[in-house]
Amino acid sequence: MKNPLKSKRILAPWEAAFDKIATPFEHFLHQQTTTGLILMVMTVIALILANSPLAHSYHHLFETHLAIQLADFKIDHSIHHWINDGLMAFFFFLVGLEIKREILVGELSDPKNAVLPILAAIGGMVVPALLYFAINQGQPGENGWGIPMATDIAFAVSALVLLGKKVPMSLVTFLVALAIVDDLGAVTVIAIFYTDQIHFIPLFTALGLFFVLIAFNRFGIHKPLPYFLVGLLMWAAMLESGVHATIAGILTALTIPARPKFDPNYFDEKMQMLIDKFKAFPVSKDYQLADQQQAVLEKMEETVHEVQAPLNRLEHSLHLPVSLLIIPLFALANAGIAIEFSGMQAMLLEPVTLGIMVGLVVGKVLGIAGTAWVAIKLGLAKLPSGANFSQLFGVAFLGGIGFTMSIFIADLAWEPGNEMLLQAKTGILFASLFAGLFGYCWLNRAAKLKESFARDGFTDKKG
Repeated sequence: MKNPLKSKRILAPWEAAFDKIATPFEHFLHQQTTTGLILMVMTVIALILANSPLAHSYHHLFETHLAIQLADFKIDHSIHHWINDGLMAFFFFLVGLEIKREILVGELSDPKNAVLPILAAIGGMVVPALLYFAINQGQPGENGWGIPMATDIAFAVSALVLLGKKVPMSLVTFLVALAIVDDLGAVTVIAIFYTDQIHFIPLFTALGLFFVLIAFNRFGIHKPLPYFLVGLLMWAAMLESGVHATIAGILTALTIPARPKFDPNYFDEKMQMLIDKFKAFPVSKDYQLADQQQAVLEKMEETVHEVQAPLNRLEHSLHLPVSLLIIPLFALANAGIAIEFSGMQAMLLEPVTLGIMVGLVVGKVLGIAGTAWVAIKLGLAKLPSGANFSQLFGVAFLGGIGFTMSIFIADLAWEPGNEMLLQAKTGILFASLFAGLFGYCWLNRAAKLKESFARDGFTDKKG
């Protein structure tokens, strides 16, 4: 296809790739894949540091305290705590934006498409929690039942995307929608069940600030700064209330406007008017812009921002810092567990470790694939287009990659240094590794069988 632009351009070889227009969903998949790969690298680094002569320095660094004080108000926490309660609020803010977008315009906006991932996600949360509780009932570790409920969207989507065209795109959208519902469930569990003691004055203060954010939305405020400032105050109030502070990130995200300031037709007219103004000035020999042209360009940039909903703009701009900074830091601070191979067999048979591994591997598969199978058989939903049940089974295994959210819930369930926290993280790492590798291999094998059936002239509708 020839370039429709008549003017001459000089491109470096790699710059041509930037001319390709990618959809927001394609951007989302690329960013999740990048996050997954970086998470993998940082997890390996954390494990190496925790099992090296640098282990003491590694743990000491994250236990170093940092304090913020304004008059009598003081927040004093370790770096580990600041990462988990502070920086991760941005991660939850991004999760909130993704949940809101999916419900409004994504896969969860169409009831026909939403039924299967919603039911599968519910099954994929309930069954692992029940299996964990069955193994740990009456034991000191029964509080960790929420850990195997979570699916790590970055790792799971990365494993699926690595298969490329071997899996239909409908399966990718199914997994993304399922993981979004899973995130919503995990956040609800954190808010309700992993709060030790509630202080009502800070909680009501946070609730009042939430209503202020809703008022901002209803009054049509589109600038992100007011939401950020009030959201920051709500985070501080949540921190004092006893409810986990990262919930403030989710609540703030839900109030971000999902509608642009003006519609695309007005944008088209205004941009055409600005282009005409830009053309009114002659091009200088050295290609320097006139002051008036610079002013027109700034107005164009402002117009481009105003035709985009703040929700979409913030989601796009936050993915990079969250993917490249916050999530890797979280992995570095939380994935470093000391592995004693001599006692590994005993560790894997501990009720907490075993409960998490059974929950994430067996529970997720039974919950996701089992619920999906029942829903399809009852006519409540249908298989993703172009996919068979064998492939859906493989995706259910990928749902057993818990990592980020599972480790986060484990840190809420037990204090640092608690033996059960070490057991939980061991179980999460082993279960996630097995679920990811097995799911990937299963889907790769299922794709080859599907191609073989197609070559031989057979259909594979039932999987």
